[in-house]
Amino acid sequence: MTPHTAEIPLPREQSALDPQPASRRRGRRTPMPPTPGSWGELLSPDHLPAALVLAGGVAMYATNVYVTAALLPSAITEIGGAQYFAWVATAFLTASVVSSMLVTRVLARFGAARAYTGAFLLFALGTLGNTVAPSMEVLLVGRAIQGLGGGLLAGLGYAVIRSALPERLWTRAAGLVSAMWGVGNLVGPTLGGLFAQWGIWRGAFALLAVVALLLAWVSRRAVPGSTAEAGHLPPIPVLSLVLLSAAAAAFSVTSVVPRGIPTVVGLAAAVGLLLGFVLRERVARATVLPRATYRRGNPLKWIYLTLGLLSAGAMAEAFVPLFGQELAGLPPLAAGFLGASLSVGWTAAQLVSVTIERPPGRRLVMLAGPAFLALGLFAYAALVTEGAALVRVAAWAAALFAAGAGIGMAFPHLSVAAMRSSLDPAEGRQAAAGVSTTQLIANSVSSAIVGILVAAGGPSALGSAQAMSIGIGVLAVLGIGTALLASRGSRQG
Repeated sequence: MTPHTAEIPLPREQSALDPQPASRRRGRRTPMPPTPGSWGELLSPDHLPAALVLAGGVAMYATNVYVTAALLPSAITEIGGAQYFAWVATAFLTASVVSSMLVTRVLARFGAARAYTGAFLLFALGTLGNTVAPSMEVLLVGRAIQGLGGGLLAGLGYAVIRSALPERLWTRAAGLVSAMWGVGNLVGPTLGGLFAQWGIWRGAFALLAVVALLLAWVSRRAVPGSTAEAGHLPPIPVLSLVLLSAAAAAFSVTSVVPRGIPTVVGLAAAVGLLLGFVLRERVARATVLPRATYRRGNPLKWIYLTLGLLSAGAMAEAFVPLFGQELAGLPPLAAGFLGASLSVGWTAAQLVSVTIERPPGRRLVMLAGPAFLALGLFAYAALVTEGAALVRVAAWAAALFAAGAGIGMAFPHLSVAAMRSSLDPAEGRQAAAGVSTTQLIANSVSSAIVGILVAAGGPSALGSAQAMSIGIGVLAVLGIGTALLASRGSRQG
């Protein structure tokens, strides 16, 4: 079957998780559903350039986050600005949230090829600014520009799948794109650590800039040059953008302010802004997320919430290397590999999960994902202890691997469910771009929560490790409920 026939719109009765047309269920003869795609087809010469751009954009974003974290101490030693340490991450994250919410508008105005080229160039510009930064103030400007480009790349990675690839490859493409978050978690610290150890922290930014420029060149021909709605510009939801951006910034700041009253005030302000965003979206004519998100009975809201709760689980790995050093006396490199266990589980499970094609199997892994995440984190909390021997540390790694596998097995199927949530191509792209926006907001929210949990479990590292893993595990349990609602809502159409 050709890619053209694979993209024929499905009947309106079809649910996001069930590819069987309603007419077939009523007994009428219809064409056979598209033949399931394969990894070989996705990575064939026909589709490899598009897959490279889609995955490369998200990999650039994820790698950059961890490269910068590893390089920042060396940068501060050279250019100063230690007082701005926390703002390096906040500037990048806030800017990326803003631009991720503009993905569908950028696509409508410029088309996929020009949108990708511009996003890579913007990311490269900010990265070059970091490379030559003479002061921390200039570095912050570069990080904000990086964030604008990175947010577009993260959103385009999901939104362009619909137009760049036939539908039979959507699940594998979503798995490949999502796996890049885990890959970035592995490559970023290693790359940053090496350049910092060599004393040339600017070289890491220069390398990222070169890769971004290469991908900008590839993207000119690798993805569609235009979209069906190019030239039709939907209105910009200004107030929604402001409220959500302010909420993201408030959560980011809350994660670094002194514990106590400032934390309570910061959380209250952030939650209030987030609720204000939801209330605005429900009544606004122009929205960030598809209007179907707020429609009674539509499963899209539950899909987004499940994605957000799964994304929160990934934030737990930020403190695992520290706990490995303090509780087991691991050297930094070994502690870093321990922290990467969650990312390895995420990536490995994702590459296997996307081969599941039948709707019952997809629903099963969507429900099992949050359960695996919760069980893995609870197991880690039960296993951590001071003065741990090597065997106990291996058990920690296994528990974290299981937690990451929970994220990986469910994430691609939830992402594709969002893509299939609407028959309208423009709304479908908006729903796909919403996956990235949800993920970035969840990262911001959960970073603050993880920081608060770690502080609440102190002063001992053991208490902090247990408080963090149990707290995030409880959020994963909530994800089981939202996944069940997403599955039921989709089955009911």
